[in-house]
Formats: sequence, C-alpha cells, structure tokens
Amino acid sequence: MMNRTLGKNGPAVSAVGLGCMGMSGAYGQSDEKESIATIERALETGHNFLDTADYYLVGHNEELISQAIKGKREKAFLSVKTGQLVAPGPNGAMGPGAVSGHPDYLRNAAFYSLRRLKTDYIDLYTQGRVDPNIPIEETVGALSELVQKGVVRYIGLSEASADSIRKAASVHPITALQIEYSLWTRDIEAEILPTIRELGIGLVAYAPLSRGFLSGEIRTPEDLKDSRIHMPRYQGDNFYKNLELVEKIKILAIEKSCTPSQLAIAWVLAQGEDIIAIPGTKRIKHLDENIAAETVHLTNEDLQSIEAMMPAGIVSGTRYPERFMNALNR
Repeated sequence: MMNRTLGKNGPAVSAVGLGCMGMSGAYGQSDEKESIATIERALETGHNFLDTADYYLVGHNEELISQAIKGKREKAFLSVKTGQLVAPGPNGAMGPGAVSGHPDYLRNAAFYSLRRLKTDYIDLYTQGRVDPNIPIEETVGALSELVQKGVVRYIGLSEASADSIRKAASVHPITALQIEYSLWTRDIEAEILPTIRELGIGLVAYAPLSRGFLSGEIRTPEDLKDSRIHMPRYQGDNFYKNLELVEKIKILAIEKSCTPSQLAIAWVLAQGEDIIAIPGTKRIKHLDENIAAETVHLTNEDLQSIEAMMPAGIVSGTRYPERFMNALNR
C-alpha cells in the first residue's frame, strides 16, 4: 500500500482512495451488501480515504458508510463534500442543482453529516462547489469555525478557480482541492495545479477513469444506462472518437502487464507525489483492481508515449452538459 501526504502539512492518506458515490445509485443500481463489503475491504487493505457527500442520494451514502466503519472509525479517513444540491434532470436523471456556501447552511449540514455518519468528527470537509453569491472568504470562515470546534479536522475545496483558492487560503489553510483529473481531463494543468502547488495544497483527483470509460469495459452506447448518457463525452460521434483513444490505452496496458484502469490511475499518480486518486466503485473486484495500480511503475519513456498518444485536450466533448459547466472552476 502506498501512502501520501495530503498537502504540505496535511495527514497521510492512501494514494488510492475509494469514491463512494456510485454506491448510492449514481451509476445504476447498486447492492448495499456488496457496497458495504467493498468499503470494509478498502479499510482492511489500509486504503483509508473514503470520499462521500451529504448530497449523494440525500444522505444515503453517509448512512451506508456509517454501517461499514462501525467499530473501526479510526481506520477511516472520511472526506465529506457539502454545499452542492441536486435537481431533477432529463429523463429523471439527477444532476447538479443549486449551490450554497452560506455559513448557516454549512454549520447545519455538518451537524447532519456527523449524525448520519455516527461520528463526532469529519476528517476532510469540502465545499463541493463555489457559491457565486457568497464570498469564498465567508464560506471558508464558517468551515474554519468548525475546525476550531473540533468537528472538522481539515478543509477542502472542489472545482474552485485559482483566484478562489487563493482567497480561501488567505482565511484558513486549505488541505486539498478535489477536482476531476485524468488522461482526458487536464485543464487544471495550466493554472490551477501550479497554484495549489505554490500554496502547498494537495490534489484529490476524482473520476481518474473518466467515469469508467478508460477501463475499456464500455464498448457501445448501450453499455451506459445511467446519468452518463447525458454527458457529451459519451454521446453520438464523441463516444466513438473516444472509444478509439481507449483502444490505444489498452495496447499500452498490455505492454505494461496491467489493465487499462490501472494504467489510467498510475498515470494520475505519476503526475506528482502531491496527488491522490479516488476512483469510484461499488464492487470488491474493481476495488482490488484499482488499488493494484499502485504497483504499476511508469517510466519516463512510458509517460512520453502516453503523452504522444493522449495529449491534453484530445478528448471529444465536455465532461458535463453545458448547463452544468458554469459551476466548474469558479
């Protein structure tokens, strides 16, 4: 198992964590028993970073995690996002809704998360999206109060711009920025990644497998029967153009004696010692595959080959529908 320090002065956590969103219906039906067993397996192997949010099926995900960590709270590092509401989308799908960074909202949200998780503290409490109507300094000020009260240990941001990150860090140390980062999503490399490195903030890379597409297991549009069908990268011509890129990854993975998923995660980890990856899964089989990515060593030659095949910006389509894109990096 590989541990990394989260931020310049943060805690040691597993380099590969577990994104738990899919356990609450985000990507089709899930089995609660299998989900709990998957979390337990992660903790047994020392992979302690468990990522959730109070808005994953309106608290269901936190309640699920509370069952899995019962009696072993000290083994888990709980990363909880808040402030992002959900709203009905096309064909009944749920998507990002209103955002709240209001101090009163955050205080109440933290209380309810503690109750659902059956714990008296949250390790990393993250503002899920930046509220354009509330100064980020006020939002972080409220989170800082929670740290002072001992109910939160570290503060994080998600999908924040470089400017917002700097403003936030002027109020209270920011331990981590959670943001999408993968072979297909590299826009943070221009400004955001240099900024957090300057400030000593760790990077928590979500969707390192681009919501499963980089695993090589998705072959046709019919394989997507969940919220991904509404995302431009997985629609129409974009789907087939991106599928061609996956074929290139599969060839290199064979050469490295690993799976495409492991190659994609290993690439993320190879971008810096200040990065951890949180691939999401609800099955033990995929968890074991993902954490084995820590053993995949990519040489400089490998990284150059990957860069030649998969340069920044090569993916077709945006990661969210247009109506949701304005909530990112603000």
